[in-house]
Amino acid sequence: MDKLLRVRNRFMSFSVPWKSIFSMSMTLLVFLLVLMFSLSVGEEFIPFTQVILALSGHSDSKIQLVIEILRLPRVLMAAMVGAALASSGLVLQSMIRNPLASPDIIGITGGASAAAVCFLSFFASAFGLVWLPFFAIVGALLAALLIYGLAWNSGVTPMRLVLVGIGVSSAMGAVTTFVIAASPLATSITAYIWLTGSVYGASWADVKALLPWLCVSWPLAFYLARRVNTQELGDHIATGLGISVQRLRVVVLFLSVLMAAPAIAYAGAVGFVGLIAPHIARRLVIRSFAFLLPMSAFVGACLVMLADLCGRLLFQPLDVPAGVFVSAIGAPFFIYLLYRQRF
Repeated sequence: MDKLLRVRNRFMSFSVPWKSIFSMSMTLLVFLLVLMFSLSVGEEFIPFTQVILALSGHSDSKIQLVIEILRLPRVLMAAMVGAALASSGLVLQSMIRNPLASPDIIGITGGASAAAVCFLSFFASAFGLVWLPFFAIVGALLAALLIYGLAWNSGVTPMRLVLVGIGVSSAMGAVTTFVIAASPLATSITAYIWLTGSVYGASWADVKALLPWLCVSWPLAFYLARRVNTQELGDHIATGLGISVQRLRVVVLFLSVLMAAPAIAYAGAVGFVGLIAPHIARRLVIRSFAFLLPMSAFVGACLVMLADLCGRLLFQPLDVPAGVFVSAIGAPFFIYLLYRQRF
């Protein structure tokens, strides 16, 4: 039996296995090591000591330029995108009570992708690429509304939500493919790169634009943690404990969109992070949403940072989108989950 850390006072009372605390600490350490390694390697290797000096503003101008302008925004964007998608996947899996749920499986990513490709094909020349994130976020929100509306039948059940989401995702994929096929070659290439998912060319402006979305969504997720834990016990138990299950599902679905849509908007359709990371997190910490959320975020951040690192290093001078490597892991993992869930 695991030893527990117990905290009891008049403000809070909880107990946590020391094993979960150890796992969380080790994951944080791995996250920091991956981040430092990503800042160090590239066309030119920079030692850890020089990276630390550059981060503190005490390095020479060349290294300072490479770290602060070229590498750090890209690495931070990869970490934030991975954390956001992983958190969104955890929220969906907890709400739907289905291990196969994730933003890309149930149609949120598909809605953002369809809207983004339509923007690139029809509106980019008039508005400029600065409006691409806005269109992607609107597309994800509209897809979520469509999924919930079609799944409604005197309430929404988890299984119906998943099935409708898969159908909407397929429809959005068909729209995306049609628009790309009907677009000029240059637009199609840009759309394909965006659909693959990449943090190439990320700037401080992108980092600052994505950060507020996460600062809003994560505190809201922690606030809802107790209700989400209760809802996972089943609709009847949650209703008996005074929770409005249908209202909670609406809030949690749009919380998932709030996490995933901005990340997709700025990094493209990076797939499978929201599927893989929560499953890894559940093997490392207790099945409490308040612990699973930060663990999933750290795991997702590490996955996308490592994928981006592979894209930068393995095929130089080509810079392969991070989404290629995440999908290479995610697709077999999805098949494995389907095999485990067979009846």
